[in-house]
Amino acid sequence: MSTERVVVIGAGHAGIQLAALLRQGGFAGPITLIADEPGLPYQRPPLSKAYLAGEMTEAALALRPAAFFASQNVTLIEGDGVTAIARECHEVVLASGARYGYDHLVLATGAANRALPVQGAHLDGVVGLRSLAEAQALKARLDSLKQVVVIGAGFIGLEFAAIAAERGIAVTVIEQAPRPLMRGVTAEMSTYLTGAHIGWGTKLLTDTGVRSILGTTRAEAVETSTGEIIPADLVLVAIGVVPNTALAAAAGLAVGNGITVDAFLRTADPAISAIGDCANFPLAALDTSIRLESVQNAVDQARCVADRIRGKAAPYAKLPWFWSDQGPLKLQIAGLSTGTDQTVIRGEPSSGAFSVFCFRAGHLIAVESLNRAADHMLARKLLAGTPALTPTQAADPDFDLRTAA
Repeated sequence: MSTERVVVIGAGHAGIQLAALLRQGGFAGPITLIADEPGLPYQRPPLSKAYLAGEMTEAALALRPAAFFASQNVTLIEGDGVTAIARECHEVVLASGARYGYDHLVLATGAANRALPVQGAHLDGVVGLRSLAEAQALKARLDSLKQVVVIGAGFIGLEFAAIAAERGIAVTVIEQAPRPLMRGVTAEMSTYLTGAHIGWGTKLLTDTGVRSILGTTRAEAVETSTGEIIPADLVLVAIGVVPNTALAAAAGLAVGNGITVDAFLRTADPAISAIGDCANFPLAALDTSIRLESVQNAVDQARCVADRIRGKAAPYAKLPWFWSDQGPLKLQIAGLSTGTDQTVIRGEPSSGAFSVFCFRAGHLIAVESLNRAADHMLARKLLAGTPALTPTQAADPDFDLRTAA
């Protein structure tokens, strides 16, 4: 029976899944999960979707019930973050001064909101939306809001904008890039989503930066790079995240847009792995290293490391997929569209249900599906192997995708 000690820094999707998979696989050694936030570990994706919309309770956000940790003999440490990794003696040091020894250390430290570097960003009413505490504070203010400014037209910003607009709140979204979701979706999908948000009453400013946030003690308006002054009861900053790499860097591990790991998700120290939003890993399909922010990636990387700890090492090579709920629109993405040189649309955008098939040099690399769940599931099957689908076949509405899958 194994007596190896596993310590996981971070108790999000990646950390919790790792602990669960180790126990499911028969691992019997001590497992310690260390979370710097108090309370039960929770899901983050619903915070900007179902939770803010009032469709999900706080209790339902829990990744596992309290009973899980006792029944699986997993030690959960809440609200006491790690301050240092002592690699020479295989220990982590907590803020409380407690020390925990490890044989396998897994960094699942996630990411943090990117700070807005302008005057006034510290004012009351300037908020982020990544933690449960931030979502709780934002939800408590929703009923009193009349006009909000969202800085950043990424997934989080647009998801919140849709919820606010549905409540009758005047919404302005400011985006520095030429179009929303510039890095996340194709131009075709971005154009459709832009039209949808404008149709819901949202004012969208692209190619526009933020000069400052105005107010004395609380935010009252946003001054754009063009000099426009936009009144606001609340300002949501949604300009992306930065990976939490400080612990790894202080321990002498390589970092660079995440904690650098190999194909097996190991750092240069073979006793230390990194998974989830904080990990920068090699992606063979793009012949580069990448960092992904998705539940699927966190869960699949947890499985990869759990298998390796149990003696079944294999390189990480899972298909990435993502989703976003914006009003009545459900966007599902399979694969990565980086390097797309040809797109094919199936379905009719005017109907509110269509898919964008992305090809590079004639090969299918990603599929974006809006309100077409069947396309998404087929796309995941197609992309899990070597897709035989051609652009001509994808463009033929009578072609049965199941044939290629």
